[in-house]
Amino acid sequence: MPDPTSSAPHPHKQRTGLRRLWHATGYSLTGLRAGWEEKAFRQEVCLAALLLPSSFYVGRDWMQTAVLAAVVVLVLITELLNSGIEAAIDRVGHELHPLSKRAKDLGSAAVLLSLLLCAAVWAAALYQRFLHG
Repeated sequence: MPDPTSSAPHPHKQRTGLRRLWHATGYSLTGLRAGWEEKAFRQEVCLAALLLPSSFYVGRDWMQTAVLAAVVVLVLITELLNSGIEAAIDRVGHELHPLSKRAKDLGSAAVLLSLLLCAAVWAAALYQRFLHG
């Protein structure tokens, strides 16, 4: 295990420019593949596959379209962050601990809020587009 007081930088931190970007992209794609292993993320991706193209039809202008798309992507981002929190907690240990439960519950609450925001924005846009005129 590396000495935390050592001044030598981590090898990954020494990369710069396009090489750094190339490796960072690889790590991000690995993260997306790891997210795909989560059932909730797969369900949300399937929903996004329907909602993102629909945002171009439902949105009345570029701003509405962008907001409709953004709240869908926000759900995916929040789910990935929640999965990251859960993985980190599980790495520490699988025994029941109040702080582990709290961390997982807070991550789950963040996903719930992002889903509620998404549903509310889409409901308002659909109402305005089809029922309000």
